[in-house]
Amino acid sequence: MDPQNTNTNSEAAKMWLNHAKTLRLHTGNLVNRNRLKKKCPSSPSEELQDCIQATLSDWFSTTKPPSKDFPDTLDCSITQETDAITPEEREELKVSAKLFLCESTQSSIRDAVELACQTLAVSQLDSVIIAPPGPREGDSQTLAHLQPAWEELEALVRSQKIAAIGTSDLDKDLLEQLYNWAQVRPSSNQVNLASCCVMPPDLTAFAKEFDIQLLTHNDPKELMSAATFQEAVQEGTQDLNITDWRLEWVLRYSIIVKSRGIIKAKGYLVSAMKASP
Repeated sequence: MDPQNTNTNSEAAKMWLNHAKTLRLHTGNLVNRNRLKKKCPSSPSEELQDCIQATLSDWFSTTKPPSKDFPDTLDCSITQETDAITPEEREELKVSAKLFLCESTQSSIRDAVELACQTLAVSQLDSVIIAPPGPREGDSQTLAHLQPAWEELEALVRSQKIAAIGTSDLDKDLLEQLYNWAQVRPSSNQVNLASCCVMPPDLTAFAKEFDIQLLTHNDPKELMSAATFQEAVQEGTQDLNITDWRLEWVLRYSIIVKSRGIIKAKGYLVSAMKASP
């Protein structure tokens, strides 16, 4: 790489990030990203880190900063790699998402869902699974911990932004509590097979009785730590110091062709906020 271009890109990135308060990043369709096919990420966390680094590097190398009036929100996406769905093909596709919340703010849920709909050019997501931030160390997850996020999801179902909503890593007792309390019942619950090699029988029986789909996943409890996020951004911006930025949420989506069961597209939407001085 030309050192002069590297320096120029780094300076441009510094100007953008100095002025911005919010960073929104879209990786584009990972199915088509040739550079990611050269090595297979060993985990969802590594995949996300690679994607953030690559998207920022591409965006800052191809986008010139304005001469004045830098935006408060920095939208980093590679136009040719977006996954907009045409009205003609919408009926043939299922659009699913898993939303990882890094902070307990209900507005993040609506922001993430609306950005996903806008990015993919759809009016509604077929399903959204929520992964709220974990409880504090030493505490266990409770219904009270889940309720604020679930109420926001229910509002999005009522406004027809989401068709079905699901949970992640709930045991039978907590899933039953949520089911009995909720106005919009969970349609699915993801179970991490790293923590249990076999589905717990009580969870399986409850899910079967109340028609809740049990799915498996291999996501870590914390998809991306603050340090890993900052490392990914530093790599994508030629080592800028961005310790004042914090990750808000990550939405991972997949677009599946219903009739064939194949993944047409998958990608990440990421939102970060600059900490107040």
